[in-house]
Amino acid sequence: MKNILLPTDFSENSLNAIKYAFQFFEDHPCTFYLLHTFTPAAYHSSKAFNNFTSMELVHANRDAAIEEIKQLRDKLREEFQNPRHKIKWIVDFNLLISKIKSVIKEKDIDLILMGTQGATGAKEIFMGTHTMYTIKKVKCPVLAVPSGYKFRAPRELLFATDYKVLRDQDLAMIKYYSNLCKARLHVLNVYTDESLNDQQRMNRETITEFFKDPPPVFHITEGNDIPEAVEKFQKDNNIDLIFMVHKKHSFFENILFKPVINQLVYHTSVPFMVFPVRD
Repeated sequence: MKNILLPTDFSENSLNAIKYAFQFFEDHPCTFYLLHTFTPAAYHSSKAFNNFTSMELVHANRDAAIEEIKQLRDKLREEFQNPRHKIKWIVDFNLLISKIKSVIKEKDIDLILMGTQGATGAKEIFMGTHTMYTIKKVKCPVLAVPSGYKFRAPRELLFATDYKVLRDQDLAMIKYYSNLCKARLHVLNVYTDESLNDQQRMNRETITEFFKDPPPVFHITEGNDIPEAVEKFQKDNNIDLIFMVHKKHSFFENILFKPVINQLVYHTSVPFMVFPVRD
């Protein structure tokens, strides 16, 4: 049974991601943990609480959040009615990333599934701030679902890689999700005028050996702008889900965290699963 963490701020964006999770794992036993955190910044602007003491504000906001998360739980149970799924909830006065880290340990979380902010234009916001920092700071796979994305059963999956970072546990997870979806796996390398070295060629062969049945489809495309190349491939090949490995100073970090006027340089219109930095 998978343990899936679903952070929520009760927005339409987070609700859309939560519903994606229930549909994605429809045929598989899961325990879903709805998580809502709140901090002073969340309630200081609320006129309704102007006359409360600090502790009264905390209790009032906790009570309101508990009521809202219970209503969300009940709506999900009614909408999906899936005996394979259990729904639990957590509300805490805490910073989101700190609470996510503790819940991962306490509940043995396998995957975090979050919504992303939609880009307002090309090369603008790829992910919401919370999602971006969760990927960067938390050692757990994160599946990011774009705002407004409507679920469709994944049939075409993409592992975008430079072949520099390859870990058995990440390949195992890609294989797990490929089998879960009964989908075809594509492996994409973006050629940037540098030939593969011996280690990269060995890693490519490792992927070939690891995914024998069915074998993946290997692709290579040219381009100095890696994010644009991945995005174009995704659109041209009707990719439903993208996998990437996050490692410091890696291909993925260059895509996701490279500052361009303090904004991220890449956005995607399909769900995006990131495997974390590992010690």
